[in-house]
Amino acid sequence: MAGNIELLRSVLAQAKAEDRAALVGYLPAGFPTVEGGIRAMTEMLDGGCDIVEVGLPHSDPVLDGPVIQTADDIALRAGIKITDVLRTVREVHAATGAPVLCMTYWNPVDRYGTERFAADLAEAGGAGCILPDLPVEESEVWRKAAAQHGLATVFVVAPSSRDERLAKITAVGSGFVYAASLMGVTGTRESVGREAEDLVARTRATTDLPVCVGLGVSNAVQAAEVARFADGVIVGSAFVKCLLAADDTDAGLAAVRTLAGQLGEGVRRSGAAGDRPAGIAR
Repeated sequence: MAGNIELLRSVLAQAKAEDRAALVGYLPAGFPTVEGGIRAMTEMLDGGCDIVEVGLPHSDPVLDGPVIQTADDIALRAGIKITDVLRTVREVHAATGAPVLCMTYWNPVDRYGTERFAADLAEAGGAGCILPDLPVEESEVWRKAAAQHGLATVFVVAPSSRDERLAKITAVGSGFVYAASLMGVTGTRESVGREAEDLVARTRATTDLPVCVGLGVSNAVQAAEVARFADGVIVGSAFVKCLLAADDTDAGLAAVRTLAGQLGEGVRRSGAAGDRPAGIAR
């Protein structure tokens, strides 16, 4: 079975046609439980997200801040396995028809087997993989397997990335480019900052791929701010916080759906072309 890279491209293109940014939600698989995570991601998509990222929990998540680390720890202590991650991808996609990606560090994929992971992710209906710690120079084996199975390979760029490095990364990526809004780890912040806008502009100069911004967005105002200059807005820690703060599962699911709706309104509110800075196009 081929993966869903074309579905991912279609959804991002549809958002562009509607003159808005796509909303991308993230949760680790197995949090708060495997079943609870599947339900939460389904609520995120039903509530306003266009795309969802399923995190593969890792014991040393170098890109993730304390909120996502807490969620990863809960999933790992409960015995989460790659088969559970693939089940999450399969059931969320089946329930919603939306593009579902896996976000994972490279070591679990390498240990599972590159070809096997690509084949199994595609069979589950996955649209691709975000690999924040896989160097482009060492990615050829994965990229070949991903392309064979119809999966996107999404690389992460940062404000520290020089223009020549951006060009090297975007030349071999597919689906979209994940632009980290600032130097640091995931987590909600009061301001996303100007670094993200500059990074998007520099990245766009090297590629026609959509550029989606993550790290730091937690509310509709910030989503609207980022939507002015990015093709997609990625939100993770804020959704995790909804579930961590809830008294019970139902309350957490309701909070997740509400937040998705608010963020969805945010990315649509700043969709008018006249609201965007000069020189920023979609």
